[in-house]
Amino acid sequence: MADEEFSKEELQRALKAFKKRLKLNKLDDESRLGGGAFTGGRKSGIVGITPPAGFPDGIWEALEKKGRLKRIPGTKQYELLNPGS
Repeated sequence: MADEEFSKEELQRALKAFKKRLKLNKLDDESRLGGGAFTGGRKSGIVGITPPAGFPDGIWEALEKKGRLKRIPGTKQYELLNPGS
């Protein structure tokens, strides 16, 4: 499956979905109780997630080859590289 070709639009849609899921997971983690009302909260420790369903596994491998994602060894999770771009 790694040799599948994906269009630029498919890759962009998948990456956008990944970024949105990562952002929501981080916000959910930061909003948990115990952050301290007077300390400004706490930062999330989440760096990687399981990619959103609805996309083939090969698309995540293609994004990894392009240097946009990095697979976390021993899991099916990926972390975002170059989060500012």
